[in-house]
Amino acid sequence: MGLHKFLAGFTYVLIFISALIRFSEGGLTSNYVRNNGLSRDMPLDSDVFRVPSGYNAPQQVHITQGDHQGKSVIISWITANESESKSVLYWAANNQTKKTSGNTNVVKYNYYNYTSGYIHHCTIKNLEFDTKYYYIVGAGNVTREFSFVTPPRPGPDVPYTFGLIGDLGQTYDSNRTLTHYELNPIKGQTLLFVGDLSYADSYPFHDNTRWDTWGRFIERNAAYQPWIWTAGNHEIDFVPEIGETEPFKPYTHRFFVPYKASESTSPLWYSIKRASAYIIVLSSYSAYGKYTPQYKWLTNELTKVDRTETPWLIVVMHCPMYSSYVHHYMEGESMRVMYEQWFVEYKVDVVFAGHVHAYERSERISNIAYDVVNGLCTPLRNESAPVYITIGDGGNQEGLVTEMTEPQPSYSDFREASYGHGIFDIKNRTHAYFGWHRNQDGFAVEADSMWFLNRYWKSLQELRTQNYINM
Repeated sequence: MGLHKFLAGFTYVLIFISALIRFSEGGLTSNYVRNNGLSRDMPLDSDVFRVPSGYNAPQQVHITQGDHQGKSVIISWITANESESKSVLYWAANNQTKKTSGNTNVVKYNYYNYTSGYIHHCTIKNLEFDTKYYYIVGAGNVTREFSFVTPPRPGPDVPYTFGLIGDLGQTYDSNRTLTHYELNPIKGQTLLFVGDLSYADSYPFHDNTRWDTWGRFIERNAAYQPWIWTAGNHEIDFVPEIGETEPFKPYTHRFFVPYKASESTSPLWYSIKRASAYIIVLSSYSAYGKYTPQYKWLTNELTKVDRTETPWLIVVMHCPMYSSYVHHYMEGESMRVMYEQWFVEYKVDVVFAGHVHAYERSERISNIAYDVVNGLCTPLRNESAPVYITIGDGGNQEGLVTEMTEPQPSYSDFREASYGHGIFDIKNRTHAYFGWHRNQDGFAVEADSMWFLNRYWKSLQELRTQNYINM
């Protein structure tokens, strides 16, 4: 009897090991069943699109980082008419002395038959690290008050939590995604947005009133924590047949970023430091070949990263370099060929992208050996390579993409076509935790997760161990 029990137990162990082997060869495709129908945009009279009361009330308020270090913030808002006040009143929670910042740019633009309101971008400088601030925008009796918290001073062991959302749009599912993020018990302190914002270009003549509704929709979160912007294909808005020949016109007028602080020549690619992270934003829809401005900037930018100060190197872009979904398959291949070798050389920890309306997380892999003639075109495990995470599942009107390449490629560790958001929670210089949260689950439930071991400190520790062995 004891022998039978032993053999039965041994059989279960073999089955378990076999399952692990199959998992390591192709990862896991979730069998979660979801509604595959298209999600409708919320109607114009939805409460999330409500215009604030009062004459010329500030609306579409949002903030982003205003410098490279994190001691500055750009506060943006729109008024229907020219405002009497272009300044921002602000004060620290621990100091009631009120200050006024008048460093404001006011812009407008026309798009086909649409004329924007007055778009204000006020930069507040020389803030204290790790401090809560209140701010007021507006004039006369029509003012609105918000708050934000500045990041801690950059340093290797500074914990910090980033949220991840992409391809959001303004549907009922978009609203569920944003609500799910807001109610997540692991509170994101800054949101990394991986592109495709309003989907206004889905309407006839790229109806820019849908940029206004989107700005009011996200205000409930974006006015209180920085959203770090990335441009996607739905921000291009290039329609020469209706006379619109300036790419990214609505996007660049509405969303200012601190690109000059990182010596970039364009707001479409730039970098910031935030706590223990160094974040590089790239543009999938700007020239990135050799000798182009973006290429030259990135070659210089990667050499500037001090991993002893900001150990976590994060790249954000719109089009994924690795994806096993049929839709948009290999659209990021040319950028991968150009830049992947640098991501490996400089030990980028993670690359976040959108574009594909689903979720996927890769193994640590690279395909840098391939040179057209050698035939080495299969991605291989590479411990110096980043993890590639596609999170273009915000909820927009185009719906989810469900058709996947089969069998699941070895580089794909987990994939699922559902709406959701991500949380990247940095613990210290060596460890971070990522969780993907499906909209249909409880706020604390993670449908997928992974512990990250920092690539720089891992390689440094391995070098020290090797040197010790060789002594």
